[in-house]
Amino acid sequence: MAATVFGTGTAPDLTVQEPILPAPRLGLYLVHRFGGITAHLTADQDTVQTVRALALTVLVAHGVDLETAESAQLVLSELIGNAVRACGEHAPLVVEVYRVEHDAVVAVHDPLVGAGPRRADTAVDSDEAETGRGLVLLDVLAPGWTVKPSPIGKGIRARITAAR
Repeated sequence: MAATVFGTGTAPDLTVQEPILPAPRLGLYLVHRFGGITAHLTADQDTVQTVRALALTVLVAHGVDLETAESAQLVLSELIGNAVRACGEHAPLVVEVYRVEHDAVVAVHDPLVGAGPRRADTAVDSDEAETGRGLVLLDVLAPGWTVKPSPIGKGIRARITAAR
């Protein structure tokens, strides 16, 4: 299915070939959205791996450079991992992966309204640190990431800026 992005003024129209999405299956439902996909999933190892792999494919298909798409894939993995740790395996999640300008955006929505990411009391470079490195990774790859209430609980959104 081709999605046409209509230009304004004298800019030419652009056509993007949408990647073919896997068929809906138990625990995973995928929807094309402008510049990417939205995935409704039950968080288990198989669906998370599928969405993670698909994120890279979708972003590159929509013109995001490979390095930025790989960084977005890593950020997505951290966000999903945090949601699974907070909500438990098989939690219902909504994942958004899409392009804005040359950048990649990933968002993960989970059902816990008040439980946002928390930084560990121990320094991340300490030998005693067991967790907390994911938030540092988010700060580096997607500075300005946000946590906001969403219709299903909360959503964490991160924009990974492409090198220009």
